[in-house]
Amino acid sequence: MAKTIVAGNWKMNLTISEAQKMVADLVSLGPCPEDVTGILIPNFVALKTVADEIKGTSYKLGAQNMSSEDQGAFTGEISWDMLTDVGASYCIIGHSERRTIYLENNSQIEKKLKKALASGITPILCVGESQEKREAGEAKKRVEGQIHRATLGLKEEDVKKIIIAYEPLWAIGTGAAASPEDAEDMCKTIREWIRKGFGDEVADQLSILYGGSVKPENIQSFLEKEDINGALVGGASLKAKDFYALCQEVSHEN
Repeated sequence: MAKTIVAGNWKMNLTISEAQKMVADLVSLGPCPEDVTGILIPNFVALKTVADEIKGTSYKLGAQNMSSEDQGAFTGEISWDMLTDVGASYCIIGHSERRTIYLENNSQIEKKLKKALASGITPILCVGESQEKREAGEAKKRVEGQIHRATLGLKEEDVKKIIIAYEPLWAIGTGAAASPEDAEDMCKTIREWIRKGFGDEVADQLSILYGGSVKPENIQSFLEKEDINGALVGGASLKAKDFYALCQEVSHEN
């Protein structure tokens, strides 16, 4: 059975002091429900601070990106062992902003995904289409192609460790979320693609997240869908009360 996950991608927001206050406020509100995996994904300079603040809680720590290399002359990059040393156990791979702004291609993303898996970091693989691809009727082809390239050569046991986040580019940070029906349609497509390539057990255990203008007020409408198991959240993860509310909303304990 797929795990329910709420992952908060802070992007380039919150200084160290702001991050410390946010997480202290979050922890003071109460624990993350036992049936929800709540992942905080701050910027690199705030990783240690967030790790210290969530120590002893059920919240998890993730990173926004990582290198496909172990070490060396790669200015501006961060390696897997630097992330695990600070306490990060998750990492976003192939976010649309990395693909579009920093021109990361499928080959680079494939290497990063495999490095994450080899190093014991759980990758959150981001896939999604532009408005142009959707209007041209090529959305599913685009997303399937991204998953195919990222998982080339992987075995079933590897794919079991991956989280996939579907984020339509036209819904990220715009306030215009995809409809729950459109999101479910694509997430079902993703699950069926994995089913054909890696079998029923892998597909059924796969956690598929929706991302794109998710808020406490609308997250339930997405999580009610059969093939959506959680959310990758941007702006709504920057405030303690909002992130706490997101985790509470999708829990079956309440």
